Parts: sequence; C-alpha cells; structure tokens
Amino acid sequence: MSVDGTQDGCELETFRPFLHFLARTRLDPRLQSKLDASDIVQQTLLEAYPALADFRGRSRPEMAAWLRQILARNLANALRDFCRAKRDLAREQGLEELAANSSARLLKWLEAEQSSPSLRLVRMEDEARLEAALEAMPEAKREVLMLRYFHGWGLPAIGKQVGKTVSAVASLLHRGLLELQTRLKETS
Repeated sequence: MSVDGTQDGCELETFRPFLHFLARTRLDPRLQSKLDASDIVQQTLLEAYPALADFRGRSRPEMAAWLRQILARNLANALRDFCRAKRDLAREQGLEELAANSSARLLKWLEAEQSSPSLRLVRMEDEARLEAALEAMPEAKREVLMLRYFHGWGLPAIGKQVGKTVSAVASLLHRGLLELQTRLKETS
C-alpha cells in the first residue's frame, strides 16, 4: 500500500530522481561503460511495484528507506554480476579494490538506514537539495566533484578519467565547490 492509502504505484515514480541520484553516487564510475544508473533505478522500481502491496510503511521517509534497500540490493547484485568470470572486469581494472570499496560504501549506507525517521527525512531532504544543485552544474564540474567526493578518487585518477591535467582537475574542483556552495545556500 502506498503512503496515501491507495494501491496506485504512481507514487513510486516520484522517487525516481531521488533513486537516480543515489544510484549515480554509489555506482563506481569504472562500471559506467557497462551499466547506467538509470538501469539500476528502473530495476528497483520494477521490483518495487509488485511488492507495493506488501509495503507496511505509512510515510514518504519510510517508503524512501524501503526503496533504498531495494536499490542497495540491486547495486550489490550488479557488482556481483560484473565480477563473474564471463564478465571479468579484472582485465580492465583492479576488481578487488572496486569490490572492497563498493561493499564498504553499501555497508555504510545500509547502517545509516538504522537512524530515526526524522533524521532520515532530514537526510533525504539534504540529498534532494544536493542532487538539484549538482544537476544544475556544468557536466565537467559535476563529474570531478562526484569522482572526488562520492567515489573518493585522487586527483591523478580523476585527471586520467576526464582527460585533464592534475592542476586542471584541482582548478575544476575548487571552482565546482564554490559553485556548489553558492547553489546550496540559495536553496536553504
């Protein structure tokens, strides 16, 4: 049952931007050539729709937490699928490092779900503001910010990924952070 008391799954669609932001920030950029965040979000919504009748929550934060769990499971499954022998990404990258980092991020994410409903609501609102601010930024600034702060990449690795020098990446990060701070202040 949805949070408005109906069996209509249209409300699930309102969570698509939120889920897309979470998927983009948690999907390792090295997998982006193989998998898109939109694919994970679509899979999550496809799994959530038939399970909506079993949803026991009564609020948007509870539904967001429920959808986050489905998304986390789908991200973990996607990582596992790409680690299989037929799709061995070790030929392309350091898979052990990727698996360790992704698993640690997912575990931390799932542990965060244990907080109170009011804290989850505040976090969800903050994430929505951050998502909107990032989406409004130029692609180059958004990409280096996400690689650095969501994926923990160093400047040389970011430079290699985006085809820029380390000093150019540092400059983009600095300007991107200033722009992000300005955009977040405007929305608070």
